[in-house]
Amino acid sequence: MYSLAKPLLFSLDAERAHGLTLCALERAHRAGAASLLATAPAPLPTKAFGLAFPNPVGLAAGLDKNGAHVDALLALGFGFVEVGTVTPRPQPGNPKPRMFRLPGHQAIINRLGFNNEGVDALVRNVERAQRKGGLLGINIGRNRDTPNDFAEGDYLQCMEKVYPLADYITVNISSPNTAGLRELQEEQALRRLVGTLREAQERLGARHGKRVPMLVKVAPDLSDDDVDAAGRVLSDLQVDGVVATNTTISRAGVQDDPRAAEAGGLSGAPLMEPSTAVLRRLRSRLPEAIPMIGVGGIMGGADAAKKMAAGANLVQVYTGLVYRGPALVAECVDAMRRRKEAPSRGTLPPDA
Repeated sequence: MYSLAKPLLFSLDAERAHGLTLCALERAHRAGAASLLATAPAPLPTKAFGLAFPNPVGLAAGLDKNGAHVDALLALGFGFVEVGTVTPRPQPGNPKPRMFRLPGHQAIINRLGFNNEGVDALVRNVERAQRKGGLLGINIGRNRDTPNDFAEGDYLQCMEKVYPLADYITVNISSPNTAGLRELQEEQALRRLVGTLREAQERLGARHGKRVPMLVKVAPDLSDDDVDAAGRVLSDLQVDGVVATNTTISRAGVQDDPRAAEAGGLSGAPLMEPSTAVLRRLRSRLPEAIPMIGVGGIMGGADAAKKMAAGANLVQVYTGLVYRGPALVAECVDAMRRRKEAPSRGTLPPDA
């Protein structure tokens, strides 16, 4: 069905198509027609962060910023769905237009800017969700008008409100679309912020009688020294996991596209190589006890297997879903299954 709808969607403004797709997906789910949209992948149980995932392929944050479509998205066969990024207060994000397709490169540039209805609205939405078939991650950030010196307060407010509902929480300090946010990845700022949040995580765990894993999402544009520093901090503070990576400000490989000059984060196929390089290096700097989610540039099953080979325990897709449709989910699960089974056969799958 997606192959029939894609030409129409691609004829529309990218952000409008985004909204229409979510509405159509929600209606199909409520009508019990989700099976027409995607073939559910065979289970591939995967453990990470102390959680049991039905399969290792998830939806990256950004598609459902307000947690309004959790059940419909899980019905596509994802092992987990990450919603957000959510901020304490509602904010409109950056001026439109702010999302651009680069079809010749299977890429998207966005400068949405954490547009969302605020954490209270997300909590209400998630409370209504039935959440069958997969796990839920909630991605948190700071409001754009909150200075970095006071960012801790924003992250703490979001963490406290989503903690009872989340299967895991991701701390987003790597979006290129909120001014100054990436400065929080600098070693001392990172140590201060993550240390504060780790303390809050333990307090909340005692209060609620459960420990919700906390992950940190990093950028693909870090230098090798910055990756090494992040590895030191995240290891020292014993975070539960790392998401590698967010979108890139680089335009390598897409310079010939008329949209390349648009400001914002680039995602899709051109991100595969740089994001995987950061994943691989960070994996070598972290203890095995800290699992990683590989995200960035996964356009097919072979890409998911490559993330796994680079050290990812789980993967996430977003832009690949825009270009490939829901069939991508089962394809990635199958490729990762073959990758897992390969050692017992003594050979690697051809697409790994």
